[in-house]
Amino acid sequence: MSDVLPLGPDELLTTTRSVRKRLDLTRDVPMDVIRESLEVALQAPSGSNQQGWHWLVVTDAEKRRAIGEYYRQAFTAYRNSGAYPTTKPTGDTDRDATQGRVADSAQYLADRMGEVPVLVIGALQASADLPAANQSGMWGSLLPAAWSLQIALRARGLGSAWTTLHLQYEKEISELLGVPADVRHGVLLPVAYYTGDTFKPAKRQPLDTVLHVDGW
Repeated sequence: MSDVLPLGPDELLTTTRSVRKRLDLTRDVPMDVIRESLEVALQAPSGSNQQGWHWLVVTDAEKRRAIGEYYRQAFTAYRNSGAYPTTKPTGDTDRDATQGRVADSAQYLADRMGEVPVLVIGALQASADLPAANQSGMWGSLLPAAWSLQIALRARGLGSAWTTLHLQYEKEISELLGVPADVRHGVLLPVAYYTGDTFKPAKRQPLDTVLHVDGW
């Protein structure tokens, strides 16, 4: 069993960050650590306990490079669109500065996605054509496990980042990896050991600005 950091539950939850610039691209990640973290993730809930998830762990250098190039193309299109966060200032100087730093680190990751030692795609058994209704019910059977995986990785000294831009090229990546048509991607996690010592909680909106009790 790999070493687990001495983090209490609150510290673990509040310091599991999206890691981009601090991913160590030079250090190998043992498959045993990935498997151990996935064993933790499989304890997450799923609808009707169906456990229809699949986990594609990509370590092959050529396949990582190919996925990284698809991701880079998708990120470039997103960055140049009107939906990109930095194109819409909030009026809050501190928040806009934070978004600028996030955008910078997102660009850094997009330029290096194919160099990250391990890419993990969380996927779900589903029809080839996604249902029009109850998307949240369907993806709710995968996303808690993916978040549990990120927490388990953090506890073992690894960083990850929640990304979905690769979905623009889901079909191409599925063909690259031999994924059946009835298995759909939900998230792409770049995984690596991180540089530096630890992480701290991020600044968030005050709870009372988003909390509604007994109605809006």
